[in-house]
Amino acid sequence: MSTIISAEFVKSAVSIRDSLPIDVSEVAFLGRSNVGKSSLINSLCLKKALAKSSATPGKTRLINFFDIIFKNGEEKHKARFVDLPGFGYAKVSKSELDKWQQSLAEFISNRSSIAVFLMLIDSRHPDLDIDIQTREFVESFRRKDFVIFEVFTKIDKLNTKELNTLKSAHPGGFFISSTSKKGIDFLRDAIYERIFGGEK
Repeated sequence: MSTIISAEFVKSAVSIRDSLPIDVSEVAFLGRSNVGKSSLINSLCLKKALAKSSATPGKTRLINFFDIIFKNGEEKHKARFVDLPGFGYAKVSKSELDKWQQSLAEFISNRSSIAVFLMLIDSRHPDLDIDIQTREFVESFRRKDFVIFEVFTKIDKLNTKELNTLKSAHPGGFFISSTSKKGIDFLRDAIYERIFGGEK
């Protein structure tokens, strides 16, 4: 089983033009405001306050970079987590949303270091139009050399029947809770294996 032995915030960027140089494989996190991106990053990295949630949903409009070190057996591998701005909050104007989409498209199309794209979805609301449209938007700009993982968050809020129904509807998804830590280790291993091919 893989783990993360080091994780640190490196930089916030407004766009791809002032992003970090491409030097390691990256994992991009995308989801609606309040879907749990910061909590997931903290849980994967085994840190409580590495990524900070904004008190105002939709307020954060920066790309945040975190350098991490995976360990699997005796081997250590460097990678980077990229926290993309949240979207879909009602207070965001159309012009701001258009600007965000343009910036995201540019980032996805040109950031060749992205190996895994985590599309976070609130498990209590799995079929919202905004999530479906964003998935299609990402697909339209995606490169063939990275994979998209659908990650359903906050499964601790579901009962057993609701969770089983969700899993049946999304057989390729990942189902996690940053509160109970369910599914976190499995997702971390899947990220590791995708980037490093299960190397030990």
